[in-house]
Amino acid sequence: MKHIKILIAAFILTITGISCTQPGQEAVITSADIHNPATAASEADSSDVPRIKFYENMYDFGIIIQGEKVSHIFKFKNEGKSNLIVSNASASCGCTIPKFSTDPIKPGQEGEIEVIFNSSGRMGRQSKSVYVYANTYPNKSKIEFTAEIIVPEKK
Repeated sequence: MKHIKILIAAFILTITGISCTQPGQEAVITSADIHNPATAASEADSSDVPRIKFYENMYDFGIIIQGEKVSHIFKFKNEGKSNLIVSNASASCGCTIPKFSTDPIKPGQEGEIEVIFNSSGRMGRQSKSVYVYANTYPNKSKIEFTAEIIVPEKK
C-alpha cells in the first residue's frame, strides 16, 4: 500500500511538472494548435481545412559562381475554405534560409516563401529542400531547388 501511495504521488508531481510553464515563459502557438479537424482523426472531414498549392515545387538556379547568394520566391495559393497559417519553414542545409510570413492567408489568396541560398564553400551540382509546415492536411509540404556551382578560374 505504501508503494502505491508513493507511485501516485510521483505520478502527480510528474504531471504537474510537465504541464506547467516556467515563470516569464510565453506559450508558443504552432499550426498544430489551430483548429484542424483533419489532424484529429484520419476519417475526419478535411473539406474545411486550408490547402496549400505551390505554383512550382522545384526551381533550378542554373549555373552560379561559388560564393554567390541567390534567392527565389515560391508562390502558393490557399485553395482551402479557411485561413492558412504557415508556422515554420526549415531547410535541409544551413546554406539555405527560408523567409515567410505567419500572417493568415485567406481562402483564394496567395502567399510566398523566399528561399535564399548561399553557395560559399560549395561546388558542383547542389540539390536542397525546404519543408513548409502549416495548418493544412498533411501539415508538411516540400519545395526544392537545384544549382550548378562553378569555381571561377584564377588569373
